[in-house]
Amino acid sequence: MTRGVNALLKLGEVAITNRYARKFLLNSIERRIYEDLIEKNPDDRPLKVQEDKCLLGKALLHSIKRAFDRGLVSNQTARGIIQVFLGNVFFGGFYKRRKFIEKHGFKPPMFITISPIKSCNLRCKGCYANADATPRKLPYDVFDGIIRDAKKLWGANFFVISGGEPLMYRDKGKTILDIAKTHDDCFFLMYTNGTFIDEKMAESLASVGNITPAVSVEGFKEETDARRGEGVYEKILTAMKNLRNVGVPFGISVTVTKDNLGLIMTDKFIDFYLNEQGAIYGWYFHYMPIGRRYTLELLPSPEDRVKLLHKEWKLVKEKDVFLVDFWNSGTASDGCISAARGGGYFYIDWDGNICPCVFVPYYLDNVIELYKNGKNLSDAMQSELFKKIRKWQSEYGYERPRNEVGNWLRQCPIRDHYDVMHKILTETNAKPNDPSGEEALKDKEYVRGLSTYGKKIEKLTKETWEKEYLFRDPEKMQNDF
Repeated sequence: MTRGVNALLKLGEVAITNRYARKFLLNSIERRIYEDLIEKNPDDRPLKVQEDKCLLGKALLHSIKRAFDRGLVSNQTARGIIQVFLGNVFFGGFYKRRKFIEKHGFKPPMFITISPIKSCNLRCKGCYANADATPRKLPYDVFDGIIRDAKKLWGANFFVISGGEPLMYRDKGKTILDIAKTHDDCFFLMYTNGTFIDEKMAESLASVGNITPAVSVEGFKEETDARRGEGVYEKILTAMKNLRNVGVPFGISVTVTKDNLGLIMTDKFIDFYLNEQGAIYGWYFHYMPIGRRYTLELLPSPEDRVKLLHKEWKLVKEKDVFLVDFWNSGTASDGCISAARGGGYFYIDWDGNICPCVFVPYYLDNVIELYKNGKNLSDAMQSELFKKIRKWQSEYGYERPRNEVGNWLRQCPIRDHYDVMHKILTETNAKPNDPSGEEALKDKEYVRGLSTYGKKIEKLTKETWEKEYLFRDPEKMQNDF
């Protein structure tokens, strides 16, 4: 790591309590991001792809600055954001990965999503995890071991915690908070329904300082209660108030369906949660027909997905809103990030099953069995399932010349190229982690419907991808940025 980078990271110690040092640090990181991604472009990506990454990075930094300026970040959580997230993960992590590549010859995955428990107090319609009251959970020593393994193998310092409801997790008297305390060099993004965040829990989250809750919403009261249950919306607003009061930075997580897509595109929705309620970021996950009572009927139409694509990037660029869409932000992640792809991630569920993605609930390996046999997470990365997905990713994007990269506005193999994913899953005899996964593989209407959906997305986005990304004028791009 260069001396300049080390100096910036050291400045983080002062920036925790000094607003001028904090402003200088954030501005310096923003300039460095532009230099590294646009001017150097080390992976030789299409320049508009690099611009999207810069725009999101800039939006995140500005969102963090706004949270500090509004007094929404306590000193303890300031340490988590500045030293752990910006230092170990967001900025320092970029250079650690470059160093890893120089030593090992390949880019490691950037993070792991872990669902340590299947239990949940809610029964949301279309839940991807089919969460219920079943007491299935990862043993604490395995949960802890996964994080230690990832840190040792790849220098990973970022983990996403999902569920079930993560705040219901308890094993041997240990909770999510104990994981965060033990691994205080890591930063955790936790998806939660928010109903357990009372004043005491908010204070506990503030004390550990390295967890940011992403609270699930569906819209306003009518939309949220319709999917999540009567009274949930009011509990969510109370949770957000409790988090604001103790200075815990939080965001929102939205499941995008055909029913709420019109609402979540409005300025009213964005202003309410990201301004009035104080959320720092927003994650949009288009409804994926897996899990509880899966159906193609809730999918946003291809036409509406494209409308949302343009609205989201407009907000990111013009208002510096950190809004990330698992599908529409694919350019900023160089396409599909599943199957332990370099710079990507993979998923481990409550039973220890190691899946390519949260939305690809199929597996060949189990982390508990791997550890019993003296193996580690790197062994799981070499499964036929993971290797076949990575091969498709490479052929679709990485191994092609810059101006022939596959359409990263249609990058998701299970959503946008279902015929490809269906073939991979059947060829590798991948096992579903839920009965609905097996049903979906055999459901001819489901297979036909998703395959048709992907082809429509290609038709609607091809011109934008080719004109705006593959053949964008570099001078025009720099002027726009």
